[in-house]
Amino acid sequence: MLITSIPQYVQGLTNAKLDLTTTDATVLYTAPSATDFNSSIIHSILVSNDSGSADTITVTITDSAPAVFSLFKVKAVAANTTIELLTRDLLLQSGEILTVTAATANRLHVVASIQELTKTRISTSAIL
Repeated sequence: MLITSIPQYVQGLTNAKLDLTTTDATVLYTAPSATDFNSSIIHSILVSNDSGSADTITVTITDSAPAVFSLFKVKAVAANTTIELLTRDLLLQSGEILTVTAATANRLHVVASIQELTKTRISTSAIL
């Protein structure tokens, strides 16, 4: 996959997972900012509500300015259901922060599937 004119290589594959036990904004994932890294692709953001009551979630990205951008504002999650928030991949640039906020504590779980990209091939890459 080419994001710019520089070839990109998969450096790592990971899941960022949170049990939202608070109503405070909580960092789900921060894109690596090492000189070799330049982006991450969020392929999926699953939100599971394991309670008998409906709830909502807010998802934002913070850039290096720092400016905060709303992706999902008070997104409804029905009782005892799981929803997929993304319909397309989401790109995070180096150092950008993905934050989630639950309306009610101890109801929501969030899992993001992430692919980290590097500008150069590294011998410890997940896929060579």
